[in-house]
Amino acid sequence: MSSQVVEYPAVWIAGASCSGCSVSLLNSVSPAVKNMLIDPVIPGKHVNLRFHATIMAGQGEPALKVARDTAARWPDEYLLLVEGSVQTAENGLFCIIGELEGEQLTMEDAVVALARSALAVISVGTCASFGGIPSGAPNPSGATSVTEVLRKGWISKPIINVPGCPPHPDWLVGTIAALLLRGLPSPEELDAALRPRAFYGKLIHDNCPRRAYFDTGQFARHTGEPGCLYELGCKGPVTYADCPIRLWNNGVNWCVGAGSPCIGCVEPGFPDRLQPMFGKLDQSALEGFRITVRQA
Repeated sequence: MSSQVVEYPAVWIAGASCSGCSVSLLNSVSPAVKNMLIDPVIPGKHVNLRFHATIMAGQGEPALKVARDTAARWPDEYLLLVEGSVQTAENGLFCIIGELEGEQLTMEDAVVALARSALAVISVGTCASFGGIPSGAPNPSGATSVTEVLRKGWISKPIINVPGCPPHPDWLVGTIAALLLRGLPSPEELDAALRPRAFYGKLIHDNCPRRAYFDTGQFARHTGEPGCLYELGCKGPVTYADCPIRLWNNGVNWCVGAGSPCIGCVEPGFPDRLQPMFGKLDQSALEGFRITVRQA
């Protein structure tokens, strides 16, 4: 690699998650994950992913030392990417990610330690961004978001949330590329939930190909029928993402295109606040979303 290429070290750690966010990244098409890891993401700038327990060959204490040493060697220069929610109950003992020097390393301690000296923290997926499914009631493990953990630890670092269950690979790759190209995002580039407006700036509802059905009051009563899927639990009227335009699986399809209601997986409060998943939300459940949905 040319000496003119600037490397940005990155550490990816995972807590309570299904690893779906990692799988989504591995399914990136343009650029492919190989290009992400080997080539410059943008001309002259390369991401050096030094730790990712799911896809790296190394394991155990030697691998964890790489993450720790990255923080010591490049303070305020590396990116911390967090997948999954953080367990805080019982001093974090619900999620142990390894051992260092004979001591158990909890996910909570790892997030706090690595965030302190990071350039920025990227929460990958809804679990890391907002707590997600692991934080659903009754939440015995005390699962919570990365933002909340850093707030409680009085750690002030730039945070970018890239939610989704899982997030589209373009959302993560695009966020990293924008950061390398223009630096840390300005407040105007993020919404109130710290999501990049470039990907989360429009309602699903506004770009849905079934929007005409909604406007004319034509609602499907069963899956597979034509019509708006709101009566079947679609959360598109309260969900901000570009799924209808970007599509998934390399532009093949998306949830509503496949006949499923949008479940609102990118939103704070998912899944509890958006229940029932396949049932219609009433007006009381929509309070705070600042939208009035047509009643059929």
